[in-house]
Amino acid sequence: MIENTGKGGCLSPLHRRGETAGKGDRMETRPYVAWELMSAFIIDVFKAYGVPEADARICADVLLESDRRGIESHGCNRFKPIYIDRIENGTLLPVTKVEILKETPTTVVMDAHDGMGMVASHRMMEMLIEKARTYGMAGGAIRNSTHFGIAGYWTDMASKEGMIGISGTNARPSIAPTFGVENMMGTNPLTFSLPTDEAFDFCLDCATSIVQRGKIEYYARNGKDTPAGMVIAHDGSTMTDSEGILKALVNGTAALAPLGGIGEEMCGYKGYGYAAVVEILSAALAGGRFMKALTGMDACGKPQMYHLGHFFFVVDPESFMGRETFRKVAGDICRALRDSQKAPGSERIYTAGEKEYLAWLERRDKGVPVNEAVQKELTELRDSLKLPYRFPFEDGAAQE
Repeated sequence: MIENTGKGGCLSPLHRRGETAGKGDRMETRPYVAWELMSAFIIDVFKAYGVPEADARICADVLLESDRRGIESHGCNRFKPIYIDRIENGTLLPVTKVEILKETPTTVVMDAHDGMGMVASHRMMEMLIEKARTYGMAGGAIRNSTHFGIAGYWTDMASKEGMIGISGTNARPSIAPTFGVENMMGTNPLTFSLPTDEAFDFCLDCATSIVQRGKIEYYARNGKDTPAGMVIAHDGSTMTDSEGILKALVNGTAALAPLGGIGEEMCGYKGYGYAAVVEILSAALAGGRFMKALTGMDACGKPQMYHLGHFFFVVDPESFMGRETFRKVAGDICRALRDSQKAPGSERIYTAGEKEYLAWLERRDKGVPVNEAVQKELTELRDSLKLPYRFPFEDGAAQE
């Protein structure tokens, strides 16, 4: 969506530090694939797996929006393992049959029937934005859904209309409650997009765990350890082996620490509390499933549907003191924060959404940087489907 509007940024800087080649980051050494080429390829692969073209375009845009913002844990890195592989193993249906279970002038409850979570979420936000435009506020919930990409995509749909967007989703059990070691709740992002009068809106899209599972997948794919203190084993020790962590999360012998960290000393109970808020709203508003029912595995360890839940709220500032007033005040607050006194050795202060906007400016004319693992997945998908594509990294293209 940044590509289409020129406005940007969504996730907190905590999500992308060290991952991309935005201003001030390390120099990028991976080859780039043009946005248009990658988009066309992803759409054609989705179509080959039975996703209708209009739905495939939505899904491709959500995935690429992650890469535009530098959120590589949720972009092309997840195209095959989270979406294509799940379509293949039957835990994600390519055709999304959205059913409206209940609707009022200001609310909607949907059942996605295990189709593409991104498609159901797009329809939900379109409906809520129109309702909020008429009534000032609107809220909705979806049950029996699947991974819906970065939550900030949906809240940004509201902010681009001058409205406030709020969203959250539950997920596979990953987080242990404070003083516990069992993975009970998902990484459960709690996301806000607020329109401003700047080139980018304020958007805070953070997992309520100290690290999201996708970030550990990113570490594993790049042969990196997970920093100590983020994952707790059943014996109470901290784990750092990324591959081992991913296996332990699946078999239930490790858990992610909540935002703040392990125990009370670093206030991990705050992240635990917010994760519980997201879990409750994601499940209870739509009468859906929660926690251990979302593992994606049956009692025999075989893959099954995930049955995730999402919630969404849209508020139109026009029903308060007006959209322009809101934009101006929000912008003034962000500017005051960035202009405040900096810590010794720090060059600048950021507000949420700014680093993602800078990542987009850096990548806009270059394309998507792809590592060797993703390159292999792209070429294998192309060859297996006999699609007529050739990527620049196959031609020994110069790396940036």
